Amino acid sequence: MAKVTLLTYTPQPEKTVAMAAKLCYSPSSIDQIGEGLTEEKTASFVQMLAEIGHESPIEHASFTFGIEGVSRSLLAQITRHRIASFSVQSQRYVAESDFAYVVPPEIEAIPEAKAEFLAAMEEDRRHYERLTALLMEKHRKALLDEGKSEKEAARAAEKRAIEDARFVLPNACETKMVCTFNARSLQNFFALRCCNRAQWEIRDVATQMLFLVRKVAPHLFANAGPGCLRGICPEGKMSCGKANEVRAFFHSGEDA
Repeated sequence: MAKVTLLTYTPQPEKTVAMAAKLCYSPSSIDQIGEGLTEEKTASFVQMLAEIGHESPIEHASFTFGIEGVSRSLLAQITRHRIASFSVQSQRYVAESDFAYVVPPEIEAIPEAKAEFLAAMEEDRRHYERLTALLMEKHRKALLDEGKSEKEAARAAEKRAIEDARFVLPNACETKMVCTFNARSLQNFFALRCCNRAQWEIRDVATQMLFLVRKVAPHLFANAGPGCLRGICPEGKMSCGKANEVRAFFHSGEDA
């Protein structure tokens, strides 16, 4: 299952946001914008920004997460959120001969389906290993002919081999990443990916991320989550129809 860790974040994220907001609305100098910003006043500034829809100041707070135990399928989804930074374990440089993989819960729940899925993963693994071996031998010979030492040729041949062998790897193949979002991008991410209509894996990751940032910036993310937390469900006819249950869960403060 996915594991999300909050690795680091802007020190005093809410105060940072409040200072940026204060500068916009007062004649304070840079040296003065932090003066008098008690916890209560900081919370008031953050709440005011939410009420008037002034979102740019919250971009000054950033949060960096470590995410592991997720599939390459999730990677394709999360990187669509372009106002974020990603560092992903590379299949080009890291061999996947014994790759781990994510089993979707719906497949896990049906013994016959799970058996079929596991057989497919083992077949993919065999193909990957065979392709890697064939390509490595070709590249090794070519590199030796170029005058490389046996050690140099073997190392370079493996890199070239797995670069192409990875094309046979499945979407289920596990990966891990470090990603950084600013608070404004996170709020947009939560609105889309904590929704019941989001795919199950990214919904789980997004929900874990939300509960983690709420612990360090509770006022900033007090109303973050799927769109139905802030009014009528924005999904219209595609709504899951469980808005009350969703609101109860995200307002409960429970960990995902």
